[in-house]
Amino acid sequence: MLSNEWLWVLFMLLDLSMALLVFRLFGKSGLYTLIVANIILCNIQVIKIVELFGFTATLGNILYGSIFFATDLLGEVYGKKEAQKGVWLGFFALLMMTLFMQLSLRFSAAPGDFASGALQTIFGFMPRVALGSFLAYLVSQFHDVWAYHFWRNKTGGKHLWLRNNFSTLVSQAIDSLVFCSVAFLGMFAAGTWVQILLTTYVFKLIVALVDTPFIYWGKHISSKKPVFGSDEVERQPS
Repeated sequence: MLSNEWLWVLFMLLDLSMALLVFRLFGKSGLYTLIVANIILCNIQVIKIVELFGFTATLGNILYGSIFFATDLLGEVYGKKEAQKGVWLGFFALLMMTLFMQLSLRFSAAPGDFASGALQTIFGFMPRVALGSFLAYLVSQFHDVWAYHFWRNKTGGKHLWLRNNFSTLVSQAIDSLVFCSVAFLGMFAAGTWVQILLTTYVFKLIVALVDTPFIYWGKHISSKKPVFGSDEVERQPS
């Protein structure tokens, strides 16, 4: 059986590879779909606490980190407005999931139901997690889009690795602090909370660094027409 650490590494590589696959197949629509799917899934995964490399951490960091990858790639290929559109799609996906699942918990379960308790355990905690996600997501993602294009303009479109990493590393720090403060502060002992905050950022940092060759690959893919459909938005000049 694979250890948590190996599973985490494989999960990261699989997620980034899937991001490139949907981009190759569907163009920007694939990246929009990835953002919507990942924001929903990572807010479910984040409830699970695991041990990674000797530290206490939450799941969801990989899927959340690849959202930054997707918005960076959208901004690189299609421009700032398309990246911002991706951010808003993710926000409304999270909003809809939260509202719909909270409503579903209000239904009385039938005598033979077996899932109600499990749903209550997972999604009963969701409002606080979702509030943290709403705030952290909007602040950090819009900062990321702004910073990405700030560095793109500063370097004259050169040094893709620099704008990809500089924008994401600061944005991830903002995101981790806001999210962990709203979602987990007071729920864990102070030492555990600090450990979750630090490991949340460190693991997102690793995803941000690892995605660098993937964004170069994504830019190469952007020169090809998507397998299914076409992208109607004018691409950014290289």
